[in-house]
Amino acid sequence: MFTKIEHIGIAVKDLQAANKMFGALSEIGLLKMEQVESEGVVVSFFKVGETKIEFLQSVDENGPIAKFIEKNGEGIHHIAFEVEDIDKEMKRLTESGFELLRTEKKEGADNKYICFLHPRSTNSVLTELCQDKS
Repeated sequence: MFTKIEHIGIAVKDLQAANKMFGALSEIGLLKMEQVESEGVVVSFFKVGETKIEFLQSVDENGPIAKFIEKNGEGIHHIAFEVEDIDKEMKRLTESGFELLRTEKKEGADNKYICFLHPRSTNSVLTELCQDKS
């Protein structure tokens, strides 16, 4: 069961420029930045109420975010939902006919376990499940 929208991921070419723009737009300070080796990205987070905005910049010109931007341009990449038990949710969703991009959870940004659902099973929306590791 989803407990909240955890974050909205936005693919960008220039993370520093995106951080500056969003800071000026929202008047909200940067929460944090980190590199996520498993995804080939560097990310930044801004917190808006209970939800975070995540900007993602590829560190590899052939990485998934770089390919997404090449195909679609900069913009919304995914929506992430918080779950209490990611393993249970992955099993439930698979049994309900949803297609996972990977059969195992993995470590993601912001001290989370993550899993993505393939957009072809979610009306073309890349959907991420997130669970706090702690």
